[in-house]
Amino acid sequence: MITWDGLVSLFIACLEFILLINLLVFSRKNKINWMAFILIAILMIYQAIEFLICTLSLKFSFMVYLAFVDISFLPPLNFYFIIRFAGYKNKLLKLIFIPSILFTVYYFLVINKFKVTACTVLYAAYNYPMGILYGFFYYLPVIAVIIFLIIEIKKQPDTIHKRLLKVLLSGLIIISLPVIAAFIFMAAGNNQLLKIIESVMCKFAFVYAVCLAYFTLLNKSAVNG
Repeated sequence: MITWDGLVSLFIACLEFILLINLLVFSRKNKINWMAFILIAILMIYQAIEFLICTLSLKFSFMVYLAFVDISFLPPLNFYFIIRFAGYKNKLLKLIFIPSILFTVYYFLVINKFKVTACTVLYAAYNYPMGILYGFFYYLPVIAVIIFLIIEIKKQPDTIHKRLLKVLLSGLIIISLPVIAAFIFMAAGNNQLLKIIESVMCKFAFVYAVCLAYFTLLNKSAVNG
């Protein structure tokens, strides 16, 4: 039976899909921009899966697993994308994807432990194994790249390159607000926001999708990446 639960996810997925199609038409197709397109696609796919889980009641473990596999690659790809745009080249940078790959394999082996615990119009909540360890490897690249951007922006001359770095930093700070709030609430003895943080953070991430769209429209250099 179709419910109102998950409809916000569908709405955001549709907006991100429209955004992505327009960018594929109007933005330059260089390597850096392609990474930005993939980041938007990852956000869109997560919202679409959450819609299927909550609105169409496809609440079996495999769907939750797919959602987590999808967003597991978001922080490392975003880290790699920003570091490469800043001009740093090192083959070791790709090691940032190892935790996501390991979690994908491990979670497949324990896929039955994924459960949907709540669905609402605004968010979904899940039970999944090794949540603390997963959270550590999920948020570490986000924190690292925010610190990197703050340092890098101070070093850059006032150019379009610096402006784009500022746009990305602003977007990352905005999507980090729910995480900061969740840990503040946890310190006060309320874990409710922490239990739904993946879903809430991905809703806030629509702002970052818009930042990425702005980025790709202005990033016209063919030599990036």
